[in-house]
Amino acid sequence: MIEKIKSFLQSKLKVSKGELFAILTALSSMVLIVSNLSSTKMFDFFGTGLVWDGGAILFPVSYVLGDVVTEIFGFKKAKKVIWTAFAMNLIAVFALYIVQLLPPGPGWENQLAFETIIGFMPRIVAGSLIAYVAGQILNAYVFIKIKELTYANHLWQRAIGSSLVGDLVDTIIFTTIAFIGTISTLQFLGLLLIAYISKIIGETVLLPVTYGAVKLCKRVVENDEHSINSVDSEEHSI
Repeated sequence: MIEKIKSFLQSKLKVSKGELFAILTALSSMVLIVSNLSSTKMFDFFGTGLVWDGGAILFPVSYVLGDVVTEIFGFKKAKKVIWTAFAMNLIAVFALYIVQLLPPGPGWENQLAFETIIGFMPRIVAGSLIAYVAGQILNAYVFIKIKELTYANHLWQRAIGSSLVGDLVDTIIFTTIAFIGTISTLQFLGLLLIAYISKIIGETVLLPVTYGAVKLCKRVVENDEHSINSVDSEEHSI
């Protein structure tokens, strides 16, 4: 079934290597922005009394995308995706801040609620952006190093190994900047632990998705390079 889906996507979604890079960049930017917005919602972790931020639900996907980009395009391209997502998130932050400053229209009574959520965002965003850049760049670097050490074998080793390091740095930086002083010490430590463990579990669960995405993207790249070589050969023959 999975192979049929891959074949369908490969036949219907024909994209060049450059287009594939653009798509992965857009997805990475979207995941970061949505995760930051979702992080303003705190919820009880299954009745334990420990808080969990909503951004942890989607954020593991960013590391899956980071692994795919690093595996296919390399470390330098991965850094370009990271900085692009960073820039796109800044644009979103400035836009939301300007909207917050605009005077509420007649009959619109949600200004306080809007400010309550958006007003908490600068700290969330600052923590998220610093943590994202540090964690993702470190994740990509460790990913490449493990790939070199294992001679490009065993994708799961570099995917999980790099996540263990990148997620740890990301979680410590983000949780400290975003929540220190706003929740109790117990809740802070619980959030730190739960966020880190949940990210690792999430990325482990998503490992088959990482494998599938890498395999699909490699086929796209190979087909694109094959097409380019075919065109070059035709031009030379002419």
